[in-house]
Amino acid sequence: MNRGQIIQKTAEYIKREFSGDSSGHDWWHIHRVWKNAIAICEIEKADDFIVQLAALLHDLDDWKFNGSGDETPLRARAWLDSCSVDPSVAESVCRIIANISYKGANVENKMESLEGFIVQDADRLDAIGAIGIGRAFAYGGYRNRPLYDPDTPPQMHTSFDEYKNSKSATINHFYEKLLLLKDKMNTPTARRIAEERHAVMVKFIEQFMREWEGGDVISAPENP
Repeated sequence: MNRGQIIQKTAEYIKREFSGDSSGHDWWHIHRVWKNAIAICEIEKADDFIVQLAALLHDLDDWKFNGSGDETPLRARAWLDSCSVDPSVAESVCRIIANISYKGANVENKMESLEGFIVQDADRLDAIGAIGIGRAFAYGGYRNRPLYDPDTPPQMHTSFDEYKNSKSATINHFYEKLLLLKDKMNTPTARRIAEERHAVMVKFIEQFMREWEGGDVISAPENP
């Protein structure tokens, strides 16, 4: 197979694997990450083949869904081998997948390649803005987490285990991750895109808190 055929076959495989997901990590999430990664790659001038494969395969070994909490890209590696992808390319893709996840506010990002920065940025862009808000609550429902618990404040996790084992409310997730992502983007292109999406989340949180406290009802004018 040539590179175009490998990409197409990989997309079809991932669509089958993720089409029934209800956690916010479905095929359309991956499709958006894929398309955003391609767009960023065109501007940042990286290896398009590595970027596309990593974007398509980035959730295949996600710790949130594999039961073990491990992120070793075993399934991704097996798929790449089945497509006879060059070993050096497969290794680059697998390194990206192993390091793509957010692991806590105060945990070092170990991504090291431009291709990895691009895919990580594309994934993080889909975690913020209007779609990011929707995905956050979809995942919270999937994990049976409350919307908000004022008695449980957000935590700035200092280790991956601490972040991974957290079961706090969905609103806390905004403070623990989503509102931090704007300043954690790797590429200039993603930083520009993130500004508007970040502002959408800030307005949402402000409105959510007003409604939670009843402030919007108290301040509403009487009908004439």
